[in-house]
Amino acid sequence: MGKTRILILGGTTEARHLAGALASRADLDVVLSLAGRTVDPAPQPVPVRSGGFGGAEGLARYLKDEAIDLLIDATHPFAARISANAAQAADLSGIQAFALRRPAWLPVEGDRWRSVQSVSKAITALGPSPLNVFLAIGRQEAHQANAAPIHQYWVRSVDPVELPLTVPSVTYIHAKGPFRLEDELVMLRQYRIDVIVTKNSGGSATYAKIEAARQLGIEVIMIERAPAADMLAVETVEAALHRIDHLAPSLTKRGV
Repeated sequence: MGKTRILILGGTTEARHLAGALASRADLDVVLSLAGRTVDPAPQPVPVRSGGFGGAEGLARYLKDEAIDLLIDATHPFAARISANAAQAADLSGIQAFALRRPAWLPVEGDRWRSVQSVSKAITALGPSPLNVFLAIGRQEAHQANAAPIHQYWVRSVDPVELPLTVPSVTYIHAKGPFRLEDELVMLRQYRIDVIVTKNSGGSATYAKIEAARQLGIEVIMIERAPAADMLAVETVEAALHRIDHLAPSLTKRGV
């Protein structure tokens, strides 16, 4: 009986933890795929494939060529295009697939959230009066702040913003979570932040800024997720492991 071959589409903490939990299993052959956008990616516990596939059809070809038995979409909650391609590729190749998606944050008592559906709408929502804005949306869409140059921006991202903003006042903060509540409180006070713009990524690594905003009474403009791709989904690494255990015996190719 051959090994079950699993492709994890990663880039999240959950993807790395899942790969780590599977790395030592003799019945599985696991490959982790990363988009290759992070300059200095964290070490991974299984073999890594880096770069794109060429859309849904390219991914479907890869799944067939590499005899993948199970596809797991553990990409970032805002990687909507990749997730859509994964769902389509699974259909095209006829293999089993599921998603590992951490649940979104929900507002609690004391939060001052305004929910919007895109980065551009978040920038518009800042309004016409000058504000000190903490922009925590990643580096790829930070340039959309150029549409509202009246504000002062503090932009935090893991890697440098590819094209520096053209606004008159911007400070870049290069840092990688997890972030501590105490540090977020200090930062927000130091820069006298009036409003935070962030994506509803979920998880614990970057939630401290939401807690800090609640304590300080700072408004959060929350960019909500687009509807998820049509794929069965679990919310935790533990649930993903149970799903794999359930599927693996029926997926393994005999005589390989």
